[in-house]
Amino acid sequence: MSTKSQQLQIRVTPEQKAQLKRLARSAGQDVSGYVLSRTLPEARLRFSEIIGALGNREDYRFALAELNDLLSGLTRAQLPDAVAVAPPKMRDLSPFLQNYVAAMVEQAAHQREVPPPSWGRDVSPLEAPYFATPLRSLRLHLLRAAPAPFKRRNIFVDSGVGARV
Repeated sequence: MSTKSQQLQIRVTPEQKAQLKRLARSAGQDVSGYVLSRTLPEARLRFSEIIGALGNREDYRFALAELNDLLSGLTRAQLPDAVAVAPPKMRDLSPFLQNYVAAMVEQAAHQREVPPPSWGRDVSPLEAPYFATPLRSLRLHLLRAAPAPFKRRNIFVDSGVGARV
């Protein structure tokens, strides 16, 4: 994470300031740290970092594995906030990676029984199907096994969020 070099001022009532101080003290934080943790949760920052890493790597598999770990570890309460906003670097990704990320997030939302973020609707499905293996003999298996969010995006993989090979 980068060094803090900017300042932000907000106006609050004396009662609000006192309440923020109490809440921060009970959380073991200073007021700035407390407010930042509430407005920019660690999971949202991590999600954005991973999306940035996807665009900076030729081999995207490790970044997708990191995304899998992040999404798998989030609770039902944490997930919606962590993925509510598509990071700006999302639009720099290839259509394949945009769809893969959207499918992973949609599957994680389905698993946690929460609505998927609205930005996923802005990612158009792939025009041509993508199969996780070049072996034609496995395509029928992938057509059946792929999780629904991946199928809707024309991506055929063996497993989704939470699974590791």
